[in-house]
Amino acid sequence: MKVMSSLLGLSLALVMPVSALADQGAERLSRLLEPMQTYAADFEQQILDSSGQRLQQARGQMWLSRPGKFRWEVDAPYRQVVVSDGEDIYLHDPDLEQVTVQPLDTRVTHTPALLLSGSASQLTESYEVSRQQQGSSETFTLMPRDADTLFEELKMTFESERLGMLQMTDSTGQRTAIRFDDVQINPSIDDARFRFAIPEGADVIREGR
Repeated sequence: MKVMSSLLGLSLALVMPVSALADQGAERLSRLLEPMQTYAADFEQQILDSSGQRLQQARGQMWLSRPGKFRWEVDAPYRQVVVSDGEDIYLHDPDLEQVTVQPLDTRVTHTPALLLSGSASQLTESYEVSRQQQGSSETFTLMPRDADTLFEELKMTFESERLGMLQMTDSTGQRTAIRFDDVQINPSIDDARFRFAIPEGADVIREGR
């Protein structure tokens, strides 16, 4: 599922132990994520190969409500809808008239959208976190501690404390970059947006049961 499938200053780095830097990065990231109960934004996604060549580009809208609920609607170049109601994920491909249903994997190393739930303990247990700041931009690099993961590195970039970009790199060097625009923090979102009704006549594929 391609559409689905983000260092402190040098002077501090010289005097602080690596473990302290990692803890500080995780704590700062947690402080940015924890106030986000809901989140909505437009997005543009690019998938690049290991040499930086663009393989795919898509754009659409997303909504998220913690814990575990999100909706991605891809408008172009091909329509696609991904919905999580907190228990199951539904992937709807209107052109194929097909819906794939699978249980939500609650491991944040397999479902990066769950990072926005902002659990400090889950972050430190699942990742080594480092932080780099330039002006109002803060970038956190997350390295999974578990080898059983969908990606080898994830970067989250915040602009003025608002999440602006996610970047994921897999074991082949392929990179997925998702940029968010028109960001809304804690908007009112009708819970119906996170419920999915399977269209009549659609071919349903159930996985992981």
